[in-house]
Amino acid sequence: MIIDFHSHILPGIDDGARNLETALAMLSRVREQQVDIMVATPHFYASRDRIDTFLQRREKARDAFLCEIQEENRPQTPQILVGSEVAFFDGISRAEEISELTIQDTNLMLLEMPFVPWSERNIDEVAYLIRERHLRILIAHLERFIWIPGNKRYVQQLLELPVSVQLNAEAFSDWRHRRELLKMLQEGKAMCLAATAMAHITGCRI
Repeated sequence: MIIDFHSHILPGIDDGARNLETALAMLSRVREQQVDIMVATPHFYASRDRIDTFLQRREKARDAFLCEIQEENRPQTPQILVGSEVAFFDGISRAEEISELTIQDTNLMLLEMPFVPWSERNIDEVAYLIRERHLRILIAHLERFIWIPGNKRYVQQLLELPVSVQLNAEAFSDWRHRRELLKMLQEGKAMCLAATAMAHITGCRI
């Protein structure tokens, strides 16, 4: 079974598919790759949106997309689930409705860590989400954060938590980082491998 846990296919909601035409073109490629389940994970930024208004926009985009798919009536269409790629923000662990951003019918959250040097507080918040909010955390494209100055020790602390990690396949094309990333895969620290544009993930143990 092939499951896409990280995609920006919903039309007109973030920097992914601009419109229905683009979303359907992306879906055509998904069909070619024989994806069984696809999770639409539009970006959620607490600095730009409220959770309730984001969910309303996501529902509207999902309904428009599903309606178009049904009209196509084509075979080999994957099951479409909804989730979110949640950008880390201060206080995320105590946000009342944060569990509403998990992947549909699960307690799994796709979390994008900050694109700035991390701190102990960042790791503590992720730990709180796991231990007190009872969420399972999938860290999006971890390779983008490892090389931020000062981050390596915090990345190590993050990996000591019961998190899953997604790496983008393109990261392995850089010989400077390939050995360390391969080591993460071999040691079972990184459990999801995604393509760059469509983020099709196979073999993710969650």
